[in-house]
Amino acid sequence: MSDIINFFSDVPIAFRTSVLLGGIMFFWVLEGLIPLYSFKYKKTKHAITNLFFTLSTAVIGFGLAFILLESTVFVTQNKIGIIHLVELPLYLQVIVSLLILDLVGAYLIHFIEHKVPWMWKFHIVHHSDMNVDVTTGLRHHPGETVFRISFTILGVYVSGASIGMVMLYQSLSVLFAHITHANINVPKKLDKIISFLFVTPHMHKIHHHYKQPLTDTNYGNIFSIWDRVFKTYSNIKDQKSIVYGVDTYMDKKKTKSLKDLFLIPFKKSLTQD
Repeated sequence: MSDIINFFSDVPIAFRTSVLLGGIMFFWVLEGLIPLYSFKYKKTKHAITNLFFTLSTAVIGFGLAFILLESTVFVTQNKIGIIHLVELPLYLQVIVSLLILDLVGAYLIHFIEHKVPWMWKFHIVHHSDMNVDVTTGLRHHPGETVFRISFTILGVYVSGASIGMVMLYQSLSVLFAHITHANINVPKKLDKIISFLFVTPHMHKIHHHYKQPLTDTNYGNIFSIWDRVFKTYSNIKDQKSIVYGVDTYMDKKKTKSLKDLFLIPFKKSLTQD
């Protein structure tokens, strides 16, 4: 375990890039082999729109990396956070840190974004995708990226995670974003078994249904246990009955326009007028 954390403490940019782009390419191919939906859309054009937001996410992430790094140094040196309350073996420190980072840096902020109207207007860019596939995973408005990184930093203070643990978490988070959004048909029994601990494609696709109450369920990122603990878990039998998008923003032209998507948070209302 120490070798893994040491690796992620100074993880090469090439490795992080390979997780991001390699994951997209892998699931892009897999979507062609075992698709859940047979979308009638221009996949490359759809990807270009989503990859623009992926790029903006990466730029902001690098911009705030210094604050994140300094936060991990501060909590480690001053023994701040849950993992420093008692002596724990490294593997338990890693598990506890991953759980807390996932709870605070992903589940909590995701839940808040659905409940606070002005924050929802940033998050709606992600939900507006009517053809959910692997490129949807990192389709986030730049403003939302700031929210999520800020809560990740909060998660560092709560957990006491080192930079190696945080980089491991972020790499897993990107991988799960690919897996859970990919348009792949996973066997139901396998998906169900895995979903007792981890977020699965079937579980997360329910969250992308265009109407409440399903939209306001299954907020999990890596671990599905938070949805079960806080009673926000939902399941449906017919996966293909799900309609992607969000009911206040169903104009296909606007959900493909970078300009319209970027300006959503700054509009007075979410109507299409």
